[in-house]
Amino acid sequence: MIGIYLLGAFSIAGCLFIINNKQAVYSLLAVFLALQSWFTIHAFYNAGNTELAYFTYDSLGIILLITLSIIAIPAAIHSWIYIENHKENPRQRSIYLSALVLLITAIGAGYLSNHIAVIWIFTELTTLSAAALIYHHRNKLALEGTWKYVFICAISITFIFIGILFLSISLQHAGSTDLSYKNLYTNSENLNPFWLRLAFLFIFTGFTAKLGLVPMFTAGIDAKDKAPAPVGALLASVLMNLGFVGIFRFYIVIANSPLLDWARLVVGSAALLSLFVATVYMLKVKNIKRMLAYSGIEHMGLVMLGLAAGGIGYYAAILHVVLHAFVKSSMFFQYNQLYRVFQSKSIYHVGNYFKYNTTGAMVLLLGFISATAMPPSGLFVSEFLIFRSLFDAGQIFILILALLLLSMIIWVFGKNIFKMLFIPPVGFDDSNVTKISPWESVTQFVLLAAAVYLGLNPPVAFVQLIQDSINLLPL
Repeated sequence: MIGIYLLGAFSIAGCLFIINNKQAVYSLLAVFLALQSWFTIHAFYNAGNTELAYFTYDSLGIILLITLSIIAIPAAIHSWIYIENHKENPRQRSIYLSALVLLITAIGAGYLSNHIAVIWIFTELTTLSAAALIYHHRNKLALEGTWKYVFICAISITFIFIGILFLSISLQHAGSTDLSYKNLYTNSENLNPFWLRLAFLFIFTGFTAKLGLVPMFTAGIDAKDKAPAPVGALLASVLMNLGFVGIFRFYIVIANSPLLDWARLVVGSAALLSLFVATVYMLKVKNIKRMLAYSGIEHMGLVMLGLAAGGIGYYAAILHVVLHAFVKSSMFFQYNQLYRVFQSKSIYHVGNYFKYNTTGAMVLLLGFISATAMPPSGLFVSEFLIFRSLFDAGQIFILILALLLLSMIIWVFGKNIFKMLFIPPVGFDDSNVTKISPWESVTQFVLLAAAVYLGLNPPVAFVQLIQDSINLLPL
């Protein structure tokens, strides 16, 4: 069935690129969302099956595919609102929607890839489709952001490719050439340690561009800032999850080799540096979209700390990426409304949002509570479990340092959010403020509610999928 899905999605993307009729392109987008939903249901009920040899409906892929399909619906809705409010010409609209479909398709296929070379191919496809979306505004700043994104992602893709070459050399010492994850896991103890170390360093570094982690985190910051807000929501959530998949699947292989302690040191160091970088930039950033983007670096740093600590941290890491995707995408969707009111992305020029859009202001307030893991946020549960895993692993110094950095981030994040919500903006003419329909915020409330529900009262099937995703990792 994945063959039908890919063929259908690519065909829809091609038709969207060619057709300029408004009713036709929006109808095609609705057809794609139906196809995406059908494929997700098919994947859930065919868990464990492999199709076309290179795609497996494993537990991790299913969890993240469901997350993607849920977020894709509001992404399409807010893209429609964005296009109509900006009165985009038919050509721009067609290119935007075509690239949007390609991006969602490539991310979903990447989640299910059971071969490291296949996920590499779809990761590259996300770069190309995202680049078209980042350049949507066709101005100097959009061009700068696009070239930065393409340049850094091209380097990251090259790193992954070099890592795959080193991995193949390491695998040859085990008497095999099959680079599927199943075969790599089977032969994990026989892989050549020297080449395996090099492979992990290059592959890990390459996927940090998508995950938003040190050292290649800069790729996503400008992209999320320059891209339209609905696109930024995808880049800050489901695309980051693709980076997590790329690292996590290979981490399972190296975790079952003699290099586990070394790999934990590499991952933990990058995670701690990411928390530090996020804190430094959050203290001085005044661009709202960039503030949300740097918050993502903080969260991915926490995810990697949980992965490095092991134990309950494995479970917490997967739970965190899912909940973070719902929370961060909702805040990016809300930014679209915020910009329409104030016509600025600077915190200095935004304020008293409760007065001008009460419903939207509630989204930002609840989003802030969720993003900073304050109870009853679902992220409170995942972060607590990550800190518990650090404590259980005896990493008390890292635990204390992480808490200090998070306290600084919460303080500055809260200061900026409350300024935006309650303090009147200086020099703002509110005589002709754009009126925002409360209905535009419904999808964001749904996403935030989903994050709370999955964190505090997760369904048995959801918990089982996470546990199945980590059962190959050592305790």
